[in-house]
Amino acid sequence: MQDKEDNKRESCNNGACEFKARKRVSDDIIPHILNLYGACATPRDFEIYAPHATFEDPLMRAHGVKQIKSAFYSLSKVFSESKIIEYEVKENVIAPRKEEILIDNKQQYMFLGKRINMDSLIKLYVEDGKVVRHEDWWDKKPIANRETSKFAMVGGLKETIRRGLMLGTHAMMGFGKDPTMLFDKLRIGKEYYG
Repeated sequence: MQDKEDNKRESCNNGACEFKARKRVSDDIIPHILNLYGACATPRDFEIYAPHATFEDPLMRAHGVKQIKSAFYSLSKVFSESKIIEYEVKENVIAPRKEEILIDNKQQYMFLGKRINMDSLIKLYVEDGKVVRHEDWWDKKPIANRETSKFAMVGGLKETIRRGLMLGTHAMMGFGKDPTMLFDKLRIGKEYYG
């Protein structure tokens, strides 16, 4: 038995085995997603997104990285705790340099002293290593829109409401500004002016 293993290793070392494990695209993206949902995002975490990326969940529909920043920076304003507590990742190659990453997960939030657990399916569509579309399906149900609703008009109304909520959130969050940088500016201004 040992001789067979040694022969296998030797033949692989001689170039007979050209297989090299491909690094998954999700390996670079998942740590940033965990930070986003953990309400501890930094500006670097948003570098996973393409400039024209979209984010959508049942409450909001964001277009562009600045609106996506506002959506995730607002988590710490609404919830005293926010995190993904369990997850499983599946990665599918759609075409060369295009992948779909599915993150089957359990999210946990603390709102007004009450713990809220939610099953979710995060779908990330990636092109050239950057997320171009990010969907969060609560209870693993597709987001209601013109295509998924029984009545296109009802789905369109839900889309409009989500865009309105996003625009309001975007304005309240300083149009995508990093809240820690804003705090630092206030602190520095206070030190300067006494």
